[in-house]
Amino acid sequence: MSSDRDDSHVQLSWKTRWVLRRNRILGSAAFQNWAARTPIFRMVARRKAAQQFDLIAGFVYTQILYVYVQTGLIGYLREGPHGAGDIAAFAKLTGEATDRILRAGAALDIVESPQAGLWTLGQTGAELSANDGAMAMIRHHQLLYRDMADPIALLGQQGGESSSLSQFWTYASKSEVGADDSQPYSDLMAATQPMIWQQILPKYDFSRHRKMLDIGGGSGAFAEAVGQIAPRLELALFDLPDVVPLAKSRFAATAMDHRVVIHAGSFTQDPIPRGHDLITLIRILHDHDDSVVNGLLPKIYAALPSGGRLLIVEPMAETKRAEPMGDGYFGLYLWAMGSGRPRSVIENRQMLEKARFSAIREIGTDLPIIAKALVAIK
Repeated sequence: MSSDRDDSHVQLSWKTRWVLRRNRILGSAAFQNWAARTPIFRMVARRKAAQQFDLIAGFVYTQILYVYVQTGLIGYLREGPHGAGDIAAFAKLTGEATDRILRAGAALDIVESPQAGLWTLGQTGAELSANDGAMAMIRHHQLLYRDMADPIALLGQQGGESSSLSQFWTYASKSEVGADDSQPYSDLMAATQPMIWQQILPKYDFSRHRKMLDIGGGSGAFAEAVGQIAPRLELALFDLPDVVPLAKSRFAATAMDHRVVIHAGSFTQDPIPRGHDLITLIRILHDHDDSVVNGLLPKIYAALPSGGRLLIVEPMAETKRAEPMGDGYFGLYLWAMGSGRPRSVIENRQMLEKARFSAIREIGTDLPIIAKALVAIK
């Protein structure tokens, strides 16, 4: 196969030369054996070996966790300690299988045995049990695991065109609201969206605005939460016609009904409703390709008044100490989904500048691994 460029003629930078030399050393079995035997390097060598094994065994770890969530053991053990026999009966497993999964869970801190014969949640399991969004994603991961069973074949598809995830999301976007088959989609969105927008609620002063439009607002959970902390703010949603009934049913016969205007439409085809000095995008750009994003941002800019603001909240790539979550997890998840890509703060900023936004700044969140936030002004 021919190449468009001959890398042998590329001038190597000092950093590239240093990386190549480092890799030759670290890739040497002799160096690894020496480091493992030398006291000053032994702890580093052991830590690196453990990290390497975690990388190798990661898929097995996720499957162990899936067993605990899918069988309901996380909730069962949250109630209190149980004996192995009761756990086996609850999970419908044999005694030997129960012993094996309990030992595996203990190794990952999902469960622990504080006294002989009794098992309960470990520290990691207890923390996870309170995270409804994470639990929903773990259940949903059966589709991702199916696609990742042959990752090379997945990457050979253009945007995961025939993957399980792409079929799930394509169907979900077309299914009728309230249909039985759309329930898993509705449950997933209801459970996972709050952990995104909860990152911005205490960090941004929504009461400074007069009218807010949430694009892709779904059932209106975010708008409802904002309305509770900013009682004078007028609210509006803009989403697909099939989704509108969800929002209408949320606000019908409530005190907020008169404060919320619901617009039906597609932001890829229809103009953005005007008259709002704040427009929000909660995990929207992340799920769409560059062509869609580069079409949407100028439309939002045109819909905002002078001085109006755009608020973006979503997971972002290159997040410090959470780099694998961005281009690792979300990179492959979105490929399998067939739409979107993880973008860094810098990439999002460049796209906003291209759409003529200015004074773009990042708003710090408590858990940037879950979501970061950017605000831009027209």
